[in-house]
Amino acid sequence: MPNIAMELGKISGNLGVTAAYGEQQDLDGVKVLPVAATWSGFGGGSDESGNGGGGGGGFSLPIGAYIRRGSEFRFAPNPVTLVAVLVPFVCVAGRALGYVIKCLKKRR
Repeated sequence: MPNIAMELGKISGNLGVTAAYGEQQDLDGVKVLPVAATWSGFGGGSDESGNGGGGGGGFSLPIGAYIRRGSEFRFAPNPVTLVAVLVPFVCVAGRALGYVIKCLKKRR
């Protein structure tokens, strides 16, 4: 029986930014390196009778890209991801600020 931990280690090595977005690209002297946040997880088990199973999965979220043009090096965020992250943050921050203001008004 193969060592399941070794097999999962080999598989998880392929899950990441390179697998999701590829290698650095050179476009007319401009180097573009994609950036992503990736998660992966695996699990497995067996019962007393020896029946077993397992599974796994991964997720990748494009954050943006590092762009190098000559000596200039900058980060260009992905606007869709930026909006997807900022909208819930702004909602939670606005709600929290509303509660703080409400509590401060009651103290007077």
